[in-house]
Amino acid sequence: MSHTAPSAEPYAGLTPQAVLDALERVELRGDGRLLQLNSYENRVFQVFLEDGRAVVAKFYRPGRWSDAQILEEHAFALQLAAREVPVVPPLALAGTGTLGHATIAGTQHRFSVSERRAGRAPELDDPDTLQWLGRFIARMHQVGREQPFVHRRTLDIETFGHRARRLLVEGGFVPDTQHAAWLQACDAALQRVQQAFDEAGPLRTLRLHGDCHPGNVLWREGEGPHFVDLDDACTGPAVQDLWMLVSGDRGAMARQLAELLEGYETFLPFDRRELALIEPLRTLRMVHHSAWLAERWHDPAFPAAFPWFGTPAYWSQQTTQLREQLEAMDEPPPFMG
Repeated sequence: MSHTAPSAEPYAGLTPQAVLDALERVELRGDGRLLQLNSYENRVFQVFLEDGRAVVAKFYRPGRWSDAQILEEHAFALQLAAREVPVVPPLALAGTGTLGHATIAGTQHRFSVSERRAGRAPELDDPDTLQWLGRFIARMHQVGREQPFVHRRTLDIETFGHRARRLLVEGGFVPDTQHAAWLQACDAALQRVQQAFDEAGPLRTLRLHGDCHPGNVLWREGEGPHFVDLDDACTGPAVQDLWMLVSGDRGAMARQLAELLEGYETFLPFDRRELALIEPLRTLRMVHHSAWLAERWHDPAFPAAFPWFGTPAYWSQQTTQLREQLEAMDEPPPFMG
């Protein structure tokens, strides 16, 4: 890869003591026990407090979001919680609202704190679970429809497709041996995505979770699904919060979608035209994911976790998958025969 990358590591100074000090400044005093949780994008810690509580502190990746964007995420979570939609909202911090600030080793860090809430992945082969998930997402979308995001990003072809493509090409992330083939496949795929959105016509958009895959939905026995994080909340079509919960062949996806929508339409009607966007949205996610890895490559956690990124084999696989997506986008949506 011939790109140049920033040398600064965004979390270099974020030591356990720095985390505890930042929390103490907002009157959350740790007892010294701290556990770093899995997260590539942010740094997330489970912190045990002197008062016996355990909380989760999230330190946002520097430079990713503005204060206004984070506070809009927080406001959405608080609005959902007030309407008894099961999410874990940020806590109010002493003297600073829900968003804390700390300067650590010369870097400005933003952080939030929430209650600790555990759970397991939902069982997506269970029709009752899928219907419950459909109801849950519809309740979230009821609130999401009530007002728009002003500062959060929009899930569109420019942001998740063309911008990602430019970053990968201009940054030199695609090796010469794979460049022409990948670029041809990517351009053809993005053109087909645009065609699909044009054919679907104007669609209603709303505030979404945005990254509603099974790993981001936690299930609690007797309580059902909940979200602990809205870090990727964005504006987009409702189907974005449904399609990542279905998988398998066309028959399996059709059955899963039927169960999800049966639950969803208990609370809200669903525009069936949006089903034609499932494969286009999957295509955008693929291109965007490659760009996400590229943007984060200067963070030492990423080369360690994704050593295959940037190799000729990786880009050859991406080219093959984009060509497969071209075929998939020409098929009718699985729920429509």
